Amino acid sequence: MKTQVHQRPTPNLNRRAFLQGTTLMLTCPGMVLGKSQEVVRVGLVTDIHYADKNTGGSRHYRDSKLKLREAVRHFNKEKPAFVIELGDFIDRAKDVETELQYLKVIEKEYSQLQCDRHYVLGNHCLDTLSKEEFIANTGMDAPHYSFDKGGFHFVALDACFNSKGEPYQRRNFVWNDANISDEQLKWLEQDLRSSGKPTVVFTHQRLDPSGNYMIKNAEAVRNIMEKAGNVQAVFSGHSHKNEHKIFNGIHYCVVRAVVEGPGEDNNGYGMLSLHCDGKLAIEGFRKQKDYSFSDA
Repeated sequence: MKTQVHQRPTPNLNRRAFLQGTTLMLTCPGMVLGKSQEVVRVGLVTDIHYADKNTGGSRHYRDSKLKLREAVRHFNKEKPAFVIELGDFIDRAKDVETELQYLKVIEKEYSQLQCDRHYVLGNHCLDTLSKEEFIANTGMDAPHYSFDKGGFHFVALDACFNSKGEPYQRRNFVWNDANISDEQLKWLEQDLRSSGKPTVVFTHQRLDPSGNYMIKNAEAVRNIMEKAGNVQAVFSGHSHKNEHKIFNGIHYCVVRAVVEGPGEDNNGYGMLSLHCDGKLAIEGFRKQKDYSFSDA
């Protein structure tokens, strides 16, 4: 019997909370007043942690290959504007050669997407590899970047710097010492000012107050986003669980990790829908929850 992919578990959180706490209202081209007109759909997947090694705790590294294959197959059917992987594409290996092999295997799966694909650097992506090595062996162009789609602006940030300002590579970091570089902070401020469009930000490590999972200088990043006034939401991975918060008018949402649990029943990925009236919604699959955020 064919396994049903689309599962809709009842959220543990009160959906009423998602409809409160923010007054942000930005418009985009083609907006129809009184209607929640969908403009852009974005595939979300994170924390794949692919590796050809035995299970460690709740992490089933080898299973991630087939889990990503399922997600890609679903995205190709649904045809989003693009898909973004929110970091920890691979897991650590004993040496560069082995880690590059992990990357080659999982990139082959991800490259089957029939739409644009994007990446965010995660700490496990750079356990042994340098950023240059990761980029050279994927479809990624730069560690941080921005682009426009359908009247929206999208920003991918790179928090893989240690407290000394050194980029992650060759095990020169600990997992909870994540930082946005000063250069990148200046770039972000200018990028948001120049755009002026409704904006969604993607990170691996979290920008909301979240203890060890939070980027150390997250407050500086939040101040820039809040001052710009056009950031609607931030989507992250890193802590592996479904979670949503509103902080100073911006939605912060953590996407569920692919690597957690055995087999495809424990997969998790989502489809983000962005609407001109400020509504954002995630249609979740497998273990990813459905969410609906609104300014209304």
